[in-house]
Amino acid sequence: MRILVAEDHPTLAQSIADGLRDDGYAVDLTMDGDEALHFATTNAYGCIVLDVMLPGKDGYTILKSLRQHGSATPVIFLTARDAVEDRVRGLDMGADDYVVKPFAWAELLARVRAAVRRPQGNKSATLNIADLEIDTSAKVVRRAGQPVELSAREYSLLEYLAHREGQVVSRADIWEQLYGHDDPTTSNVVDVYIGYLRQKIDRDHAVKLIHTRRGLGYILTATP
Repeated sequence: MRILVAEDHPTLAQSIADGLRDDGYAVDLTMDGDEALHFATTNAYGCIVLDVMLPGKDGYTILKSLRQHGSATPVIFLTARDAVEDRVRGLDMGADDYVVKPFAWAELLARVRAAVRRPQGNKSATLNIADLEIDTSAKVVRRAGQPVELSAREYSLLEYLAHREGQVVSRADIWEQLYGHDDPTTSNVVDVYIGYLRQKIDRDHAVKLIHTRRGLGYILTATP
């Protein structure tokens, strides 16, 4: 899952980006409002963590522009303004959540996880495909009741496919969601991680869940 972080305090911005990457998300980071709006309108994000007070366009202006152009990407406002009227303004404009600084990292991470579940219409923290169970809150995976150990990148890929169960997902779409602008990658990195997942998810089971659609991409389903 790819996330945009727009925050003008360098230390805080880097801390948020590093924390999200450690949790398996791909992150694009900017400290400028104009660049934030450009990123948000030219890339697909699972969530945008948006500081209200940014140089250039402020958070309110960015959110207003996104909603006017039909974007439903979840937006979490970050701000030092804790007045009720400020929170009401942000939520009325279409923000999905509002976090006041200073905040606990665990709380922001939980709010991000909740926000990225909403676009797929899945309020539950658990995804089930056949005997595969994915706890998106604890980031725990089980197949046939047995735990499956995944790296952060492998988990992100699996959750992305699971949210689109039964849909063919192209290599380009996967790359967009797993890697930020600054991540070095090779041309076959998606195929490599699909191979890792197959080894851990499918290898020891008669029913295979990860399938290739030649020339199109990959699909996660119990009914190939």
